[in-house]
Amino acid sequence: MSRVLRLAELHGSLADPLLDAMTFLNEVTGRYPEAISFGPGRPHEEFFDPADIPVHLERYLRYLREERGLTEQQVRREVFQYGRTKGLIAPLIAGALAADEGVEVDPEAIVVTVGAQEGMLLVLRALCAGPDDVLLVSSPCYVGVTGAARLLDLTVRPVPEAGPHGGLDPEALAAAVHELHAAGRRPRACYLVPDFANPSGATLDEPARRRLLAVAEETGVLLIEDNPYGFFGRSEQIRPTLKALDGDRGNVIYLGSFAKTCFPGARVGYVVADQRVEADDRPGSLLADELAKLKSMTTVNTSALSQAVIGGMLLSGGPGLRKANEPARQFYADTMDTLLTQLETAFRNVPGVSWNHPGGGFFAVVTVPFRADARALDDCAREHGVLWTPMDGFHPDGGGTRQLRLSCSYLTPEQITEGVRRLAAFVAQRLPADS
Repeated sequence: MSRVLRLAELHGSLADPLLDAMTFLNEVTGRYPEAISFGPGRPHEEFFDPADIPVHLERYLRYLREERGLTEQQVRREVFQYGRTKGLIAPLIAGALAADEGVEVDPEAIVVTVGAQEGMLLVLRALCAGPDDVLLVSSPCYVGVTGAARLLDLTVRPVPEAGPHGGLDPEALAAAVHELHAAGRRPRACYLVPDFANPSGATLDEPARRRLLAVAEETGVLLIEDNPYGFFGRSEQIRPTLKALDGDRGNVIYLGSFAKTCFPGARVGYVVADQRVEADDRPGSLLADELAKLKSMTTVNTSALSQAVIGGMLLSGGPGLRKANEPARQFYADTMDTLLTQLETAFRNVPGVSWNHPGGGFFAVVTVPFRADARALDDCAREHGVLWTPMDGFHPDGGGTRQLRLSCSYLTPEQITEGVRRLAAFVAQRLPADS
């Protein structure tokens, strides 16, 4: 008989309801494969063609030979061996950041990671050194960063968003930082998604971005800016990233990912960490160099073949990716428009039901007059054939119990229309009798 381990003797994160909730969402999708799913925040698969992979790979190999002057032996080593821990395509990423976001950064300040998720883990591990260190997060918040904090036994302090369109509230951040200082804690960093956030869809306007940077400058708290959805606004208006507005002041660590702008199966992301790290016993370094030390003890490096394919896409889109993603932006704008139109049609006169109106991205949030939890989701999937995501798992402070997240990125307009119709039937069934 195999040895039995007690859960109570394993790491506490394994019993955390947050991890159980994410497992349940994966399981419920598998149980109801025919249901229309507003659950996954995936890019639309019609933008992917397997035949493009060798084309992108060959474009990168040609770049190695012709533009970097590598010999055939060096090319083989570049794509088949372990490679540099900080990554192979940092110069191409730096070029894309300059073209797309106006962010000028030394390639040496970039660490290429296994998705943005690894970047979060590395940054949190490096910044938070002791029991008094605290990570601040927007609330609601992407579960990937709160989950990473749980794995590292970090204290998380939620900071509320300023409303359905406003994103993280700068004044609430300032108040939280001062409160933590007064309690003898060290507020180390604040994680946020300024553009079309997951899960709320909220976006910070430019004055709020500038105020956040002022708070960071005044208090010393670092801003961890995650930007997976910035290309996908419903209009062509482009707001400057926090990193671009901050210039060379070093208040922002920037997380990037090619999951939405290229394809998620590559599992390639990156961190821009250009802050200086000083030490008494050795020369100073970049924070990126310190993150690379951590990476060398976790994933060693990011797949060279995946980097090569993404590198080929960067070269083909050249030097940035915004223009190449314009068809995707238009598609996601259309799907969000469809979702909001259908919500208006289905729930215009339904008491207790409301929703936000994101300016882009993949997600919208619906508020309902009943508990929208895992049990309700299972009932909805079984009885009405439609899936969504409960919002309570995105609230570290325990909110969101009567809200659900709808992702429209993975669906066609026809599926969205039918999915909202099914959702409306479920909501009608759950409304109080006197509504």
